[in-house]
Amino acid sequence: MLPDPSDAYEALVQFLYRAPIGLAQAGPDGAIDMLNPMASNLLMPIARETGLDNLFAVLAPIAPDLEALARNFTEPSGVICEGLRAMLPPTMTAPGSPHVLSISLMKLDGERLMAVVTDATQEVMREQEVLSRRLRNAARTDALTRMPNREAVREQLQGLVARDAAACAAGGEFAVLFMNCDRFRRINDTLGQAAGDELLVQIADRIRGALRPPSDRIAPVGGAGQLAARVGGDEFVVVLDGMRQREDAERVAGRLLDALARPFRVQGREVVCGASLGLAWGPDSAQDADEVLRDAGIAMLEAKRAGGARQQIFETAMRERAARRAGIEAELRQAILEEQLFVVYQPVVGLKPDGGTDRAAGVEALVRWRHPVRGIVPPIDFITVAEECGLIGAVGDFVLERSCRDFMDWRARLGAGAPRLIAVNLSRAQLGQPGWIDTVRRILLDTGMPAEALQLEVTESLAAQDQDIQARLHELKALGIQLALDDFGTGYSSLSSLHLLPVDTVKIDRSFVSQSDTSAHHRVLIEATVKVAQSLGMRTVAEGIETESQLDVVRALRCAKGQGYLFSRPLPSGELLAWLASHEEALVA
Repeated sequence: MLPDPSDAYEALVQFLYRAPIGLAQAGPDGAIDMLNPMASNLLMPIARETGLDNLFAVLAPIAPDLEALARNFTEPSGVICEGLRAMLPPTMTAPGSPHVLSISLMKLDGERLMAVVTDATQEVMREQEVLSRRLRNAARTDALTRMPNREAVREQLQGLVARDAAACAAGGEFAVLFMNCDRFRRINDTLGQAAGDELLVQIADRIRGALRPPSDRIAPVGGAGQLAARVGGDEFVVVLDGMRQREDAERVAGRLLDALARPFRVQGREVVCGASLGLAWGPDSAQDADEVLRDAGIAMLEAKRAGGARQQIFETAMRERAARRAGIEAELRQAILEEQLFVVYQPVVGLKPDGGTDRAAGVEALVRWRHPVRGIVPPIDFITVAEECGLIGAVGDFVLERSCRDFMDWRARLGAGAPRLIAVNLSRAQLGQPGWIDTVRRILLDTGMPAEALQLEVTESLAAQDQDIQARLHELKALGIQLALDDFGTGYSSLSSLHLLPVDTVKIDRSFVSQSDTSAHHRVLIEATVKVAQSLGMRTVAEGIETESQLDVVRALRCAKGQGYLFSRPLPSGELLAWLASHEEALVA
């Protein structure tokens, strides 16, 4: 026997009216047509003005967006919102009554709405107690330096950002100074982790000391004052509260940089570290603690890109550039996986004293990126990002192996007419990578590349400033590989120290070559470089030759080779072969 439908309906009605949660059924316009006693009890304190006729009108004071959520929900049925917390104003509450309601709203059949309302006061209080306990138990001090840690800084900043306008006006602005050591990683790798830890402790002491002088007009608000913290690795943050003048914070930043620029004594050795500093103002620069720290960190990276050992004040445009770089980084990682990178080759020609040129003297390998949407991306748009995010090693290794394979293919196709030398640029990341010399040895073996036909190029500043890098260069020379000093004249070394560098070729920077036909000063510099290089048994290459008059000058000054758009732009492998073949045909004709 089937149950009586009327009995089932009666049971449902009894359940709804006895349910320990508030249930309210309404039409699409919010008109209430069913309300159980619990819903009446919970909603009555906020319905004194409107009555319990319309769900949206009742909940408008504490959940003003509810009607819009329901109106914008296009599904025939489903959950519109769930567990929406609503705090009742003090005027709507009494001792022992609900202070926080939890509201869920569902669409039942395309037309009807069902609201579930519960008293969430005790639940919220329990959550707050658990959160407070976790915060109290959390470690808020850096174990190494005994400074506050990142969590302590975030808590401090969050309070400053949330501080009301009256307090800000009474006490002034706050500033965040984000510092990163310029050479810490190199020191840590060279002297070991124990020495790195000792250096970090000394850096922390220097920062504390630099903040002690009371000369700056800093008026602490609510006892905040100054807070110095280590937020991770070799990163430190200083929060200055109550700044009446922005110049005060900039002066503190300068004092910090001066303190960190002085040499440190670590394990009996003198080391120089220095720092880059980014400064962000609050509360105008961001909406919460993480954003303030992010903006100060972005400014710090700008200072580091500008050469380090300086301060940079945050500007909104920096955030946009950082977002662009982050997008490029993500796409570049994908490009490496999907083999979107490729190599082009710019001819390097031999310059004969009689006016002739040797078109097969060599080529320089240059990386390019074939983006699936933007097309060919020039190196200037991604190489710096690759260096900053640690991808330059992978990019460089790809170029090295691809170049060696192409070189051997040219030899198989052209024989004696193939380029006799291929030059590939190196990065600090590759030279500093453990076991990288073995990687080079493997590539030579796998491709059959003769070591003497490979020229690896380092910038003048990289080769001249680091003894560890020079040691790696000597290891490469021991393999039989040739080394070139790129962009000579723009870095740290000089003609007097050229004999100290383990290189075979000096490439004269295009900034000198471009003015060689118009500036006697630049001609003298080129001539001196050529003569010193020749006295040391080194060859010279003039970069960036674009006109016949520039070619005539560097040839007259006895540069051994030339490179530039006058001869050819960088070419894909197939076009390079055609360029070489057309030259051979011209000679035969």
